Amino acid sequence: MITRSVDRDAALLWLSSRAGLLVATLFGVALQDYLGTWRKWDAGLFITIAEHGYDGEPGKPPDAGLPAFFPGMPLVMRVVHLVVPDWTACGLIVSLVAGLVAMMALARLTELEGGSGWAAVAGLLLFPMAVFLAAGYSEALFLAFAIPAWLAARQRRWPLAVALAAGASCVRITGLFLAVALIVEFVTGRQPVRQAPWLLVPFLPLVAYSFFHYSRSGDWLAWKHAQEAGWGRQMVWPWESWITTWRSAMGTGDFAVAFRMELAGAVVAVVVLVWLLVMRRWSELVYTGLQAGALMTSAYYLSIPRSLLLWFPLWVAFGRLVARHQWVMVVYALVSGPLMLLDAVRFLSGAWAG
Repeated sequence: MITRSVDRDAALLWLSSRAGLLVATLFGVALQDYLGTWRKWDAGLFITIAEHGYDGEPGKPPDAGLPAFFPGMPLVMRVVHLVVPDWTACGLIVSLVAGLVAMMALARLTELEGGSGWAAVAGLLLFPMAVFLAAGYSEALFLAFAIPAWLAARQRRWPLAVALAAGASCVRITGLFLAVALIVEFVTGRQPVRQAPWLLVPFLPLVAYSFFHYSRSGDWLAWKHAQEAGWGRQMVWPWESWITTWRSAMGTGDFAVAFRMELAGAVVAVVVLVWLLVMRRWSELVYTGLQAGALMTSAYYLSIPRSLLLWFPLWVAFGRLVARHQWVMVVYALVSGPLMLLDAVRFLSGAWAG
C-alpha cells in the first residue's frame, strides 16, 4: 500500500538536496551572481526561446539548433515569468516544482513495484548527472509528466496516462518513446480494445509541433534537422559512433573528460537494457531501448549519461534492489556521490558536463 509517508520521504529528499546544492553554490559566488551561475548551455537556449521564440534574439543570427528544443519548457517558463521577472529564476523554479512532483511519483511507482521508494529517489539524486534536475533544463519537467503517466498506466487509468504522456511529449522528443512504450504496455497487459484509441493522444503534440515548424519553414522534421545542424548528430552505424567517441575520449582537454563520461554512460545503458530483456519487461525495454538506439547511432555520443536521468525503470529497479540488499545503497552513494558533486562543479563553472 502506498502511504503518505512515501510522498513525505520523497519530498524531503528532493528539497534537502536542492537546499544543499543552493548552499554549495553560494559558497563559490556572490549572491547577485547566483542566477548567472545557472545560466549555462541549454538553460540559456531555453531562455532564448521563452523570451523571443524560435527566431531567436532580435538583431542576432538565428540559432539553427533552437527547433531541437520542444516548446513545453519555454511555455511553462513564460507562465512563471508573469510573476517572476528573471528568466533564469523562472527555469530554476520550474525545475524545482517539477522535480518535487517527479520524485513523489517515482517513490509511488517504486512502492507499487515492490521496491523502496526513498531508495529510488535517493539513487536518482545521487546520480552523477543529477545537477540537470536542478538546472533550468527540461529533464525535471519531463519526468513530472512521464513518471505519473507510467504510474497511471500501471494502475490501468488510461485516459489519465495518455493525457500526462501528451504533456511529456510537449517537453522532449523522448515523449515519443514513452508513447510507443505505452502501446506495448497496453498490448502486453491485454487491455480492453475499446480503450485503444486513447493511445493516439501522446502523439498529437509531436504532430502539432512538426506542423508549427512546417508552417514556418516548410520542414516537417525541423526538430530533427536542427539537431543535425546544431550538433552534427547525423545517424551512423553504432560501431562508428563508438569508435568516434572512443578516439575523442582518448585525447586531452576538457571535452575528452566529457567523452569518457559518455562511454561510461553507454556501458551502463547496455547493462540496463540486457537486464530488462532478461526480465522480459517489454514496455520498459521499448522506452529505454528506443532512447539508447537514437543516442548510440548518432555521429558521436552526446548526453547519454544525462539521458539516464529519464530512465525511470532503472531507478525503480534500483529501489527494488535496495529493498532486498540495503548495503547496495551505501556502496552506490560512496561511488556516485563524489561523481555527482564533481559534475555539478563542472556544470556551474561552465564546463561541458552533459
